[in-house]
Amino acid sequence: MTTTLGKEATLYREQDNRIICTACARYCRLADGQIGLCGIRGVVNGKLHLLVYGKVITGHVDPIEKKPVTHYMPGTKIFSIATTGCNWLCQYCQNFDISQRRKVEGLDASPEDVVRLAKRYRSEGIAYTYNEPTIFMEYAHDIGVIARREGLINIFVTNGFWTPDSVKLAADFLDCATVDFKGNAEPGFVQRYIGIPSPEPIFQTLLEMRDKTKIHIEITDLVVPQIGDNLEYARRLARWVYENLGPDTPIHFLRFHPDYRLMNLPWTPVETLERHWKIAKEEGLRYVYVGNVPGHPYENTYCPGCGVVVVERHGFDIIDWRLDEKNRCLECGYPVAIIGRPPKKSVPSRNRFIPVVWEKGE
Repeated sequence: MTTTLGKEATLYREQDNRIICTACARYCRLADGQIGLCGIRGVVNGKLHLLVYGKVITGHVDPIEKKPVTHYMPGTKIFSIATTGCNWLCQYCQNFDISQRRKVEGLDASPEDVVRLAKRYRSEGIAYTYNEPTIFMEYAHDIGVIARREGLINIFVTNGFWTPDSVKLAADFLDCATVDFKGNAEPGFVQRYIGIPSPEPIFQTLLEMRDKTKIHIEITDLVVPQIGDNLEYARRLARWVYENLGPDTPIHFLRFHPDYRLMNLPWTPVETLERHWKIAKEEGLRYVYVGNVPGHPYENTYCPGCGVVVVERHGFDIIDWRLDEKNRCLECGYPVAIIGRPPKKSVPSRNRFIPVVWEKGE
């Protein structure tokens, strides 16, 4: 039953008079009264509680391309929500006022309320984003099961720092995940600037998703200039994706802009992003993108068969769609690995960021 203490979690176990949280790969060991690093999972009377269950800190309506997701249900409108807290400590987080807040806050919203509001805003799906959704997995699960029943899709924008238990729970409702390495898969980088010991759990999560779910996966990597733009690690990442997830897996290299505690760094040079793009293509990945550079030609989808532009984009807008009813290239007939087609009214896509007005009781 939901209380002022949130709701008892399901992702935990008891061991040696401690509660082990199994929502993420930190596996926080907690005594009674303690709260995990994320700030929202704590032990109350010997049970782990999700303290933000039923609390939404923000909500917006976005185009799906903002996530970024380009190969799953393109052109659709997505209802995006978050809670407070996060299991990472990124020193450049653009949502730090939400993710690094270690206080349970937000407007009351039951899972039914969230789905009802998403439909009121005529969204085709719900995204769990802005902070790390795995830490509120039980809440997302309850929303997502209802959303799927109502014909909505569910998307995680996630750091992938999961556990086998969280993958299993996500399989009940999740349709798509953008797994964001948020800088670099180099151990030294993640230790210093993200606060995790190793990126290895991300790779294990991707393998779990591949083998045990039907979740559509896209990869993103924020290219942080000077400290997180190592081309050798970009090549290793691209090669791993090719060998383990396949050449049709989309990968997005995103432009960094200074924020939070790294305001001293510049924007990522476009040339650096282009070098990452080239490396990923050299490693055999067919769908490689540059993000946060509106108007750049590498925002587009190119046919792997003949090289022509089959989906033209500008920012989050779809400008032109040159695929047939089965998403085959109109020039050569190559089957492009995109799931779904944009609604006619979304070409150009609905590039509107709509803040949600949360009504009392919703």
